[in-house]
Amino acid sequence: MIGKLAGRAALLAAGCVAYGTFVESRSFRLRRVSVPVLPAGAPQLRVLHISDAHLLVRNRARARFISTLAALEPDLVVNTGDNVAEAGAIDTLAEALGRLLDVPGVFVMGSNDYSGPRFSNPLRYVVRPTTRDGVTDANPIPTQRLRTALSRGGWIDLTQARASLRLQGVSLDLRGTDDAHLGLDHYALVSGPPEAGSDLAIGVTHAPYRRVLDAMTRDGVQLIFAGHTHGGQVCVPGYGALTTNCDLPTDQVKGLSHHQADDKSSWLHVSAGLGMSPMAPYRFACPPEATLLTLTPGTFR
Repeated sequence: MIGKLAGRAALLAAGCVAYGTFVESRSFRLRRVSVPVLPAGAPQLRVLHISDAHLLVRNRARARFISTLAALEPDLVVNTGDNVAEAGAIDTLAEALGRLLDVPGVFVMGSNDYSGPRFSNPLRYVVRPTTRDGVTDANPIPTQRLRTALSRGGWIDLTQARASLRLQGVSLDLRGTDDAHLGLDHYALVSGPPEAGSDLAIGVTHAPYRRVLDAMTRDGVQLIFAGHTHGGQVCVPGYGALTTNCDLPTDQVKGLSHHQADDKSSWLHVSAGLGMSPMAPYRFACPPEATLLTLTPGTFR
């Protein structure tokens, strides 16, 4: 009896892995959300948030989905990193992004924009967050070539930088950090209140560690974009994510939420991401996605 139960459990587990590898990992979705964050009288802005493509040259379905996103005609693209998993995929990514590279956009680097994935036991991911301290020399990614590809049409590299944009008469104050998962975030380099006269302060980071979110929120940043979590990647139906792979609570693993720091609040949008590491090429109860956020006039609640 026990042997039969164990055999059935093994078959079920194998079936879930097969489904997650060959079906759900290619079941791309577009999430649409509205964020009431602009001043009264401002026009709506459409922001496309993409993250964690982890692209390999052979990921043709993923590249095709990315290529469809230009048809959304966003006003701004926000890319929160982990774009490729091998150097050869930089050209694949640029081709897939296509006309999106000519739309106003900003980006930051994630860990896999510096070095490709290394083999590790995938079960570690669902037990506790993975940790890395700095950029590894193993499987290096030509980061400067990636930066050049992303910025060729005018996208702004916000990795440890601040910038300003004006879109449809709306003045945006923007800041970003390097990857907190690698311990490369140095928020002091971009800290401080929003520029006088700006209509909306936006923060961009790859991994949503609370130290970064807290610092941005305390400085008056009203909307923060992040990725890294893959939405949990492997979730339990009816329960949700088992991990965020950082210190963010699991109820904020993906989508739009509020972040509180002392007496200040901000909107936080965490992308569930378009892909996953080729060392763990499956998703379960957490399909890959991009998000189109419509920013509207309104006040934080």
